[in-house]
Amino acid sequence: MNVKTFFLTSFLLFNINFIISQNTYDIIFPGKETDQKCQECLKAFSQKPKEVKFSIIRENENLYFEVNDKNWFNLLFNNAGDGLAIEIVLKSRYACELESVAKTQLRGFLLKPVYSKELKQGLSSNAENRYRSYVGKVPKGFLNDELEYNIMFLGNKNLCRYYVIYDLESYSWDLLDMGMYLDNLTYDDKQIKSSADENYIIRNKTLKFKIPFERNKSNYSQADIKPIYDSLRLTDYNIKGINIKVYSSIEGVASRNVELQELRAKSIVAALQSFQKPTIKTVVSSSENWVDFLNDIKSTKYRTLLILNKKQIKERIAGELSREMEPIFKNHRKAIVELELEKKDKYKVESVIGLLNKFSDAINTESVKEANELQNSIFERIRMKEASPDVLQQMSIPKKVKFANLLSKNSAYKYMLDFRQGLIVYDELLELEKMIPNDEGIKYNLMAIKLKLWRYNAINVDETSLNKQINALKNYGIESDLISRMLTNLHIIKAEKLMQKRDYTNKDIAVEYVNNNYKNFTLSNYDYLSLAQFFSFYSNNKLAVNLLENKVRTLDIDEDLLFYYLNLTLIDKQLTQDFNYRIVMLNASNMNKERFCKLFNSVENGGITFQLLEDDYLRKTYCESCNN
Repeated sequence: MNVKTFFLTSFLLFNINFIISQNTYDIIFPGKETDQKCQECLKAFSQKPKEVKFSIIRENENLYFEVNDKNWFNLLFNNAGDGLAIEIVLKSRYACELESVAKTQLRGFLLKPVYSKELKQGLSSNAENRYRSYVGKVPKGFLNDELEYNIMFLGNKNLCRYYVIYDLESYSWDLLDMGMYLDNLTYDDKQIKSSADENYIIRNKTLKFKIPFERNKSNYSQADIKPIYDSLRLTDYNIKGINIKVYSSIEGVASRNVELQELRAKSIVAALQSFQKPTIKTVVSSSENWVDFLNDIKSTKYRTLLILNKKQIKERIAGELSREMEPIFKNHRKAIVELELEKKDKYKVESVIGLLNKFSDAINTESVKEANELQNSIFERIRMKEASPDVLQQMSIPKKVKFANLLSKNSAYKYMLDFRQGLIVYDELLELEKMIPNDEGIKYNLMAIKLKLWRYNAINVDETSLNKQINALKNYGIESDLISRMLTNLHIIKAEKLMQKRDYTNKDIAVEYVNNNYKNFTLSNYDYLSLAQFFSFYSNNKLAVNLLENKVRTLDIDEDLLFYYLNLTLIDKQLTQDFNYRIVMLNASNMNKERFCKLFNSVENGGITFQLLEDDYLRKTYCESCNN
């Protein structure tokens, strides 16, 4: 889903020579008299709810003004001289070959204004809560160029507002993950970019640690790794996956640094693999450590390097200065290693049919512990797509108290595989609750599913009663942070429902509750992005920025969170001029150069806007990283 957000640009000084060079029709440029001559237009914008969105939509060569609130449209275009004009801007204006970008109020080719009568006559509904009116045509000579469309809002033919449209990328987002109780609380394995592959895992542990490297050293032996391996005490666990981010210090030739990074990653994997037979799946990424370098020189005598670009810094520190700065560089050579561990499965080689038979035997002999182990092994086969979810229906479990935990796990796992089974599973758990009324896992799972069902209007819920039921979970030993996470989800759902009712005041209260309470529990990367999406979706970009700003300044920031932060902040000149923002941008460029450069494409080509390059600082960074 793409969510478009719109920001009013600051007015630049009027350049009369530029204006004379093209036809401005009957538009009046009021200059210092804007407030006086644009009173009604300015009033309409001051009364615009932040939920009201508008944009320019292109279909072939035709351009349309689109808005999601007809009442505000009529308020804005009330008088005969009220209207708008479209300015077509070409990306070639910002070519890196040009020494600078001309600072003019108008940036491109101006189309003939369209006024109130014509706009209203042409207004039509093209979707639910979407209205559009034709406003012009792209000249044939521009059809093959990369273009963007700025909006000039006119009040009595006076230029009152000049808008540049920014496209804020968005992903599908969900409630904060509440997990489900199986043997213990089990969380979702959703990846930020993976909306089509939303698996669940029985995740036992994920551990993260850092490994420093000496200068020019790439090999790690078993002896180097063994203390780390021993500290993990992996008697009952195997390492299932390794995610390694390898960093070199920034001095030296880039190609040699890349070579060292790759060798270091391979040596770590080989050393860890030597301790176990199952093959370890590995993901490796690498980059030069500009983040730590720029952070560490801020308060030293080397801080004058901060004003230089990367190439200039590398040239400056070559030779003697590089040796002098070794006490700084030695801390920048490292690998951040994240291990995903899985519990060892004694039934690993058993077939699915064999597991089902053994499970049936364990049930018949009432060997509950063995049945539980077999059930977990069957779950793993389903997760790995070695068995169909239909296998769950073949696990016959008597409805007896001694088997209640097995029944509960089967129901919960069925829901985890497909939340569309939520209503069926909810009814199954209600029956189990009658059998064992004080079981904390069943109580928790019921509340988690109930929230999801309420969100999608599958059941009717009394909010006050639901709030009390969630708080009552503490009586069954549920930790306070899990309860707080559920209550936060309750208010996320409230905000959605209040938005649908256009009850903006109470929606804002619900959003504020979410903002005040997410700090009470630990967030996963997916949670961070979901919350940021939630805040930006409800036109609270500042809250989304505040949520992410500390996290994005860390070296091992998740890539998608980092780029989402850039999407939120690249249009904020106060932030982009700040020294710390350069660290964020270089981090993004090193992490994924292609993705970083794409941010500066046109809206139609997947970028935020190429008009970000009006900012000299951003253009300099873009040309440094993306010009080739």
